[in-house]
Amino acid sequence: MTPGLRVVGLRRSYGTTPVLNGLDLDVPTGALTAVVGPSGCGKTTLLRLVAGFDRPQAGTVTIGGRAVTGPGLLVPPERRRIGYVTQDGNLFPHLTVAGNITFGLPRRMRRARHRVDELLELVGLEPAYADRRPDALSGGQQQRVALARALAPGPDLVLLDEPFSSLDAGLRASTRHAVVDALAASGTTTVLVTHDQAEALSSADRLAVMRDGVIVQEGRPVDLYHRPTDRGVAAFLGEVVDLPAGFASGSAPTPRGALRNGTASIAVRPEQVVLTDAADADVSAEVLQIDFFGAYTEVRLRAPGGIVLTARCPGHLAPAVGDRVGVLLTGSPL
Repeated sequence: MTPGLRVVGLRRSYGTTPVLNGLDLDVPTGALTAVVGPSGCGKTTLLRLVAGFDRPQAGTVTIGGRAVTGPGLLVPPERRRIGYVTQDGNLFPHLTVAGNITFGLPRRMRRARHRVDELLELVGLEPAYADRRPDALSGGQQQRVALARALAPGPDLVLLDEPFSSLDAGLRASTRHAVVDALAASGTTTVLVTHDQAEALSSADRLAVMRDGVIVQEGRPVDLYHRPTDRGVAAFLGEVVDLPAGFASGSAPTPRGALRNGTASIAVRPEQVVLTDAADADVSAEVLQIDFFGAYTEVRLRAPGGIVLTARCPGHLAPAVGDRVGVLLTGSPL
C-alpha cells in the first residue's frame, strides 16, 4: 500500500542552526500518526515543510503517492490537497460557521447546505450551529469547526498542529475524542503534532518520537511505551524507575538474558512497582511521600540500601506516609 505521507531525508537549517537532519517518516494511509518530542526538536518545522509553507534544503515529501517536494520541485500549498488545523483554529470572525466551513470550496459548492450539515455531524455538532458566528462558540466547538473546514475539500492529508493545547483539561479530552472519531470516520491520513505525551499515546494509531531533528523511534504507541529504543525515549513517554538488577530476586529477566545483582541496573515504569503487605514480599520499603491524582496515587518509597523509587497505585488503595509496605516488580524491564 502506498503510504499516505512519505518523508525521506528532509533537511532544514535556519542560519547555522540545523533543525531537521535527514528526517524520514512514513504515515500509513488512513492512519493518525502523532509526532512528539521536546521543544525545539523540529516538529512544527516538519509540518511547515510538508504543508509547503517553507522550502527544505534537501529531501522529498510524497503525499498519496504524489511528490510535492524534491530536487527542483516545490508544489505550492494550495495544490497539495492538505487540511491544516492550528492551535487556535483561526476561524474567520466575520463569517458564520457555514461560511467558515465552505470558505475553501469552489463557489458552486458553497451553497450546498447538506455538505455543511454532514461535516458538522461528522465532528459532533448539530446542524443548527451552521448559522452561528465563532464568538458564539466555545473553544472546543471552534476547533471542531476548524476540523470540518479542513475536511470540507476532501484532502489527502490533514495536519494538526497542537490543536487542543489552548483548551482546559475537560474540554480538551472531549474535543480530542470528537476529532479523532471524525478523522477515523472520514478515513483521512493525519499527522498530529503535540507536546502532550498522554494525548499522543491515547489518540494515535502510530507514534513517532523526534529528537535533534530526526525520528528516533516510530511504531505502535504500546510498543514505544513498553519497548523504547533507548532510555531517552522511555523517559520522554513516561516516568522511569531505575533499580539494581537484583533488587527483588537476585536476578532480573531482560530481552538479553538474566542480569545478576551488581552487574547492571534495570528500568521499569512506576505502575510495574506493586505494593503489598510487607510480610508477603522479599523487599519492604518505607513510604516517604504521597501525591494524590484522583484515579491514581504516586508513592515515593525508600527501600533497603537507600534506594528511592516511585510506585503508582489506585487512588483508593494508597498507603500513608511512614507506613512500611512490601514491593513486588511485575512485567519485563524496559
